[in-house]
Amino acid sequence: MYAPIQSMKVFERVATQIEKRILDGELRSGDRLPTERALAEQFQVSRTAVREAMKILAQKGLVDMRPGRGTIVIDGAHEAMEHSIGLLMRMKMSEATGSDDLVEVRRIFETEIAALAAARATEKEIAAMREAIRVMDESLNDADAFILADNCFHEALAQATQNALILILLNSIVNLLSEQRKQIFEVDGGPQRGQMHHRRILDSIIRRDPESARTAMTSHLMQVREDVNAAVKHEA
Repeated sequence: MYAPIQSMKVFERVATQIEKRILDGELRSGDRLPTERALAEQFQVSRTAVREAMKILAQKGLVDMRPGRGTIVIDGAHEAMEHSIGLLMRMKMSEATGSDDLVEVRRIFETEIAALAAARATEKEIAAMREAIRVMDESLNDADAFILADNCFHEALAQATQNALILILLNSIVNLLSEQRKQIFEVDGGPQRGQMHHRRILDSIIRRDPESARTAMTSHLMQVREDVNAAVKHEA
C-alpha cells in the first residue's frame, strides 16, 4: 500500500529554500547566513522552525553552526560525497584484482580528462602542470613530496577540463591513487618513467592536441599497470 502524502512541515520548507539557494550558487562557501531572528522574520516563521531547518542543513553538510560565529555555508556536502565514493570503491576492490581494476577505471576516465584538458586548459592550469613536474623532478628521492606533486599534476589536468563534476570524481579516489603511486615509487625507475609520460601529456596539452593527449595518457597508464604489477610481485 502507498503511504498517505503529507505536506512539508514549516522548517522543512525553510531548509529547502535555503538549500536551493546554496545549490544554485546564490550562497557560496564562507557566506554567513542571517541571524536566527532575521531569518525568522524573512520567512515569517518561528525561531524554532529556523533552528530545525539549520539542523537539517548541517546534517547535509551544507552549513556549519558554531557558537559566536553564526551559521556559515560550507562545502561539507562535496567532501562527504567524495569520501563516500572513495570508501565504496575501496570496499569493492578485491585483493587479487584491485590494482588492475583501479588502472582500468583510470584508463576509461583519465584518457578523456587529458583530451578535454588539451582542448580547454588555461595558461594558469598549464603553469600548474609545469610546476608539478618541476617538483617531481626535484623529489625523486622523496616519496611523499613526489606523490603530492603527482596528485597535483593530475588534479590540474582535471581542473583544466572546466568540469567541476570531473574534479569531484577524481578527488573521491585520490587516496587510492596515492597508495598506487607509493607502490610505483618503490619500483626501480618507476618515478622516472612516470615523469617521461607526464612530459608527453603536458606537451600534447600545450600543442592543443586532444588525440595526442589521449594517447599519451593511455601509454602512461599502461606503464602504471606494469609498474604496479611489478611492485605486487616484489611484495609477494
